[in-house]
Amino acid sequence: MTMISRAAATLVALGAVLTMSHAFAAGASQAALNAEAKVDETQATATALAKVPHGTVKSVELEREHGTLIWSLDLSQPSVNGVTEVQVDAMTGRIASLKKETPAQEVKETRIEAKEAITAK
Repeated sequence: MTMISRAAATLVALGAVLTMSHAFAAGASQAALNAEAKVDETQATATALAKVPHGTVKSVELEREHGTLIWSLDLSQPSVNGVTEVQVDAMTGRIASLKKETPAQEVKETRIEAKEAITAK
């Protein structure tokens, strides 16, 4: 094996280790958030769906936002453009926020979250 191919192999291995450690850290932090929540995903989903007639869950995420642990759910409805974002307090089960998002707002939010995820690593 040449010196260059050894260096390349080392870099590939290092990249794999770093990727796995980030994935493990994300999983560990998500597990910690789940352990902290008093309201589980099923309860939060039922609360959100009760507020959005004929809603279908597009995504659900447990996150800390502005110091509050929340379940953030994006719900779609038939014949309605965009989604309704419902945030359920993961400690009390109460609705923390409910807002409609247009498709353009959804795209913008997704981009912002992707950038935040990259900088968090």
